Amino acid sequence: MKIFKLSVILVLFILLWHSPGYSVERFQVSLHFTLGFPQGVFRQNVDKVGIGGSGYFAYRFKESPFSVGASIGVLVYGSETRIELLNAAIPEVEVNVTTRNYILMCHLVFRAQPPEGKFRPYVEGLVGFHYLWTETGIYDQGWSNKKIASSVNQSDWTWSCGAGCGLLMRVYEIRKNREQKTFAIFIDLGARYLKGGKAEYLREGSILQISNTDLITARLGLSFTF
Repeated sequence: MKIFKLSVILVLFILLWHSPGYSVERFQVSLHFTLGFPQGVFRQNVDKVGIGGSGYFAYRFKESPFSVGASIGVLVYGSETRIELLNAAIPEVEVNVTTRNYILMCHLVFRAQPPEGKFRPYVEGLVGFHYLWTETGIYDQGWSNKKIASSVNQSDWTWSCGAGCGLLMRVYEIRKNREQKTFAIFIDLGARYLKGGKAEYLREGSILQISNTDLITARLGLSFTF
């Protein structure tokens, strides 16, 4: 209930924030470095901070602070590496055997954000899914760390929904006048709470777990509007 009330307040704040005129920027593309913090039972089973990246693409409705878009991100929430012989008959050749645990986050995003200004706070709602999988690969020990072979050991998916907020801070802009197209670059700082359904997944040590997949994500990156 508190989160709902806060979201309503933020939306009202954004609606009052925007200037009387609207920019002609209709699209937004974002790239982020992303951290994921497991919550609840998921945190008990996966006591690791997920590290990865995410992207976002959105279309803003004409003369409106509202936009709709899609977000996709991947986190690695566990990794183990051991050294093995490539072939018992060739003891001189060793390889790295690495097992990584991944979570893919795909969501449809509804966002309220001022269409004008150097600083643009935003609030958003999300609905989509989480896909979790564990992959073991054989890698060359050379400088290239080339993958030789790999196999997916476990995979599962589940629904996900949540809410988020953030702030865009403009660092560069190209604009001749209000009627012509604008290109701008922003620093994008944001966070999301993602409520994930139950899924089967492996944690370090190849131990199978079943639980909800709740996450809090924090991200820092660049956004481009045009």
